Amino acid sequence: MLFLKFLLAMVPIIWLVAALSGLKMAGHKACVIALMLTVVLAAGYWKLSAVCIATAALEGVLNALWPICLVIVAALFTYNLTLKTGAMEVIKKMLAGVSRDQRVLALIIGWGFGNFMEGMAGFGTAVAIPASMLVGIGLDPMGAVLGCLVVNSTPTAFGSVGVPTVTLASVTGTQLAPLSGSVALIQCILTAISPFLMVIICGKGWKALKGMLPLTLTASLSFTVPWFLTAWFIGPELPNIVGAICSMGAMLLAIRMFNREPDEAYALQIAGGEEEKPMTVGEGVKAWSSFLLIFLLLLSTSNLCPPIHNAIAGIKSTVVVYAGEAGNALSFSWINTPGIIIFLAAIIGGFIQRATVSDMVKVLGQTLQKYWKTILTICSVMAVAKIMSYSGMISDIARFLVAAAGPFYPLIAPLIGAIGAFVTGSGTSTCVLFGGLQSETAAALGFHETWMAAANVMGAGIGKMVCPQGIAIGAGAINAVGSESKILSSVFKYFLLYVILAGIICYAGAIMGF
Repeated sequence: MLFLKFLLAMVPIIWLVAALSGLKMAGHKACVIALMLTVVLAAGYWKLSAVCIATAALEGVLNALWPICLVIVAALFTYNLTLKTGAMEVIKKMLAGVSRDQRVLALIIGWGFGNFMEGMAGFGTAVAIPASMLVGIGLDPMGAVLGCLVVNSTPTAFGSVGVPTVTLASVTGTQLAPLSGSVALIQCILTAISPFLMVIICGKGWKALKGMLPLTLTASLSFTVPWFLTAWFIGPELPNIVGAICSMGAMLLAIRMFNREPDEAYALQIAGGEEEKPMTVGEGVKAWSSFLLIFLLLLSTSNLCPPIHNAIAGIKSTVVVYAGEAGNALSFSWINTPGIIIFLAAIIGGFIQRATVSDMVKVLGQTLQKYWKTILTICSVMAVAKIMSYSGMISDIARFLVAAAGPFYPLIAPLIGAIGAFVTGSGTSTCVLFGGLQSETAAALGFHETWMAAANVMGAGIGKMVCPQGIAIGAGAINAVGSESKILSSVFKYFLLYVILAGIICYAGAIMGF
């Protein structure tokens, strides 16, 4: 009976994998069909009422629109507006002044700036904004999105100023400080190798590391060491932010010592010739204004600035949408949410860049028109996640895996977190779904509860690499809506690598008593 429940509960997930990777189906079509399959299974086998199914789906759609799709549209609107005003071309030339080597720029933007965005905002911004910027300055679109998806797998635990780990501590009843340290410890190896994979992916092979080892090692250590120390001694709110700032600063210093002349195979092509007049500081600030404002506004409205954060945190609405007994309260923060902050920064930046209101309205309309399939994909998947959660399908998947693994459970603990993230697309939601299960299983099997809870959030980050929402965000960011199946098939090998390494690390730590 348990095996049958497991097989049936896996049907929507198996369908998504098969449709996206095997059938090469467009993401929005595959996810709508997955939703239909989930509705049939929830009603027919799990006996969830029609009202509960409808309200669970509605909760998923609302959760998808606010804040996830809001963030994505805001990020893409910001990027498209910089294209409209010509600011992106200025940014491209400025970055070429730092280095004309595409691998170096991939590290600065995809690794350094991407980790910073994950630490500040999360919700897809760490893929949408860096990937769109990398494409804007001339990198291969597929390499840019794959690199951003891979490196975004490790900072998830401390994303959005530590929300996933704080949530996990609450769900499991674990003390926050020890949990934060365990999360950093269990992820430090994967975190350290991520920038090397970024170079390999964007450089299209191992040969891309030639001449890049000193700078890549600098990028890795200058992020991982302060990231680890901050998580261990301070807590989960600041590791990504501190690590990213240290890493970007260290890379800029290292570039003066290494990689002065790029390999021509990786040289960025800049239009306009060599005789253009030097760019002034004012022109640079004007071009970067939207992104600088995103940083300043997210920082000033976060937990790091209590007066402003506390003043606007209460401006929200809370409603229970699900009609069943276990319905969760859904909160809508009307100001203090990353999407609104990014929109505000983009609008102010647009005025600084001399965009008119008409220009902004036109760009917003074009963005919504171009990415409606991405929005439909994310809404469908979130509806699937809520129905699977409320019906008990996700719990049945987890229970079977626990029963099947026994004492070798730590090997699959990260995989359970990855499955949760594949379905929900959220590190925080995965912690809510499976955090309690992981810690309870650890106690039953004699493993350390904090370590297994940390394995759950590590797996959640890895699962985001292949989740349909994340892939849809990536496809939208590189202006390649409809290429979701190609992205999934390309990133899947990195997902498998990370899941296997995570399982080995988790098991080794469990038997050592961590």
